[in-house]
Parts: sequence; C-alpha cells; structure tokens
Amino acid sequence: MEALKEIRAEIDQLDRELLEVFAKRLALVKKVGEIKHQQGLPIYVPEREADMLAARRSEAEKMGIPADLIEDVLRRVMRESYANEHEHGFKTVNPAIKKIVIVGGKGKLGGLFGRFLTASGYFVEALGSKDWDNAKAILAGANAVIVCVPIVKTLETIERLKPYLTEDMLLTDLTSVKRRPLEKMLEIHQGAVVGLHPMFGPDIASMAKQVVVRCDGRYPERYQWLLEQIQMWGARIYQADAAEHDHSMTYIQALRHFATFANGLHLSRQPVKLANLLALSSPIYRLELAMIGRLFAQDGSLYADIIMDKPENLEVIESLKQSYEDSLKFFENGDREGFIKTFNKVREWFGDYSEQFMKESRQLLQQANDYRHNSL
Repeated sequence: MEALKEIRAEIDQLDRELLEVFAKRLALVKKVGEIKHQQGLPIYVPEREADMLAARRSEAEKMGIPADLIEDVLRRVMRESYANEHEHGFKTVNPAIKKIVIVGGKGKLGGLFGRFLTASGYFVEALGSKDWDNAKAILAGANAVIVCVPIVKTLETIERLKPYLTEDMLLTDLTSVKRRPLEKMLEIHQGAVVGLHPMFGPDIASMAKQVVVRCDGRYPERYQWLLEQIQMWGARIYQADAAEHDHSMTYIQALRHFATFANGLHLSRQPVKLANLLALSSPIYRLELAMIGRLFAQDGSLYADIIMDKPENLEVIESLKQSYEDSLKFFENGDREGFIKTFNKVREWFGDYSEQFMKESRQLLQQANDYRHNSL
C-alpha cells in the first residue's frame, strides 16, 4: 500500500504539471486570438487543425502513446480554445455597415447573432415583439435587417417590415425553413435578399465548425460581406437551393424530432423509473436517452412548428409509421431470416458511412460512459 501511495503521489504531481501545460497553452491561444483579431483572420482554419493533429498522432505513436488518446485530448483542448478566441472580437468585414437591426433580436438565437455582430464592430439594434410602435425609428438608417422569429410568425413578420424597407437594405432571415420565407422576402423587398439557416442552437460556445446554410435570393454581391463575416467567426457556409433545403429538413429535422418526441412520449407512459434505466444503461442507451431528454429540455412550440410546417413532413412521418409496422411483422411472424435480409439491405444503403459513423460515435460513447460513472 505504501508503494501504491508513492506512485499515486507521482501521478498527482504529473497531473498538476499537466494543468500548468494546459494553462500555458491557453495563454498562447489567447495571444493567437489577439493576433487573429488584429489581422482579420478566421478563428477556425481546418488545414492548420488537420496538419497539427496528424503531426501529434505521428509523434505519439513513436513514443508508444495511443494516437487516438492524444487526438481526443487535443480536440477537447481545441474546442475550449475556439470558445476563448472570440473574446477578442473579430475584424469588421464591411465598415460601411453602420446599423443592423435584428427582428427578434431579444430571443436566444437572435441574441446570439447580435452578440457576434457586436463583437465584430457593428452597431446592432433589436426589434422585439413589443417594439413595433417604434419600428420606424428602430429601422431607420439600417443597412441590414435580419428576421429571427418563430416559424409561424416569419411570413407575417416579413410582410410587416415592408413599409420600412429601402432598396439599399439587405434583408435576410435565420429561419429553419427557407422556401416560403425567401419567396416572401423577394416579393416585398426590391433590394438584396438572402435566406440563412444556422444549423445549430443558441447554446453553442463557439461558431467554430458550425454550419450556416445559404439560400441565394437577389444581389449576392451585396451580402457577400455578411457571409464572409460569418466565416470569420469560424462557421462554414453551405450553399443550397431553398426547395432542396426544405426537402432535406423534412428528414433532418421534422422526422427526427417527431421520432424523438414519440420515443419520449412512449417512455413516459411506461411503468419504469428513469433513474433505474440510467443506472442499468449501456453507454449507447444512455446516449440515446440523453438525446431524447435534450429535446424535452427545450421549447415545445419550436418543434411543433417544425413538424407542422408543411404536408411533406406528415407524409414522411406516415411512412415512418409504416416502417415500424413492417419491422414489427418480422417478429410477430417469427421471420428471423426476413429481418436479417432487410437489415443487410439497409446496411448496403449506408455503405461506407456505417464505418464512418461507427468511428464517430465511439468517442461519444466513451464520454457517455465517463459521465455515467460521475453521476452514480
């Protein structure tokens, strides 16, 4: 026991030295952030990250250290670094922009964009739901107007903006559906128009590696500065046709949110205690429970609006119901071979992505297992 105590003391000392190394690294990251701010460089540079990780993996293997261990540690440290770098602000891509109004800027997502735009040197005003009596004054002199309101209020809000818009203004929205908002903006506004969809929620610590979908409307040269500004924050811009975007969102959002809701509803009706499920869960089941629970920690009206947005969503959900019924029949009929045959067909459809998803999920499962031990 005395020998074990001595070894543990050495480990504790090494851990303290690791803390000092992390502190030094974060201090250097702070300097990097200051330089990036001064030079107008983006937070996230994928080539630099990839080269650095490859080099550290190679060095780790030569030292007999698992390369995956080093990459896991470095990715976690880099995530913290990205979150800290934006504290220094960002270069103002377009100094000619004197005023930006965010309609719905007092909400969570609108507030997030407001903070990043302010950190980029722009003057930002919010037009909340109770501010319409003063809309003329708030919107006067604006160079850009960003609509960030619930889906069900987006079209009427855009229509309501019409009397206050001038041809030299940029009009955009941050709604998770794009075709109808984009059409409405083009209808009521003769100036520059672009539809944007941030593929993340307002609780992110950093824009690094986040994706913002871009659906072009009119005069792209007039809103290029905004796209470059978003990229300066570390986000990636993905260009898509509005109709194709909405079709994809049927599966990415509506179908997934419905299935998650239905699973949560089903569990809540069962004679089980959630604490017992967590205590007995494998890492993969705990992660599944976490994703279900995450949904119910948020605003139900948002998900109701997403799912009810268009008839196509309900049609695809109906097809999910049919898939459940078809799947159940394998077991009602004792058709083991039929199940395996169908399973293999689905695996063929996923192709090489199956192995990619296996690799990506491995780290998530390890983290879920870590948190399991911490919470018991």
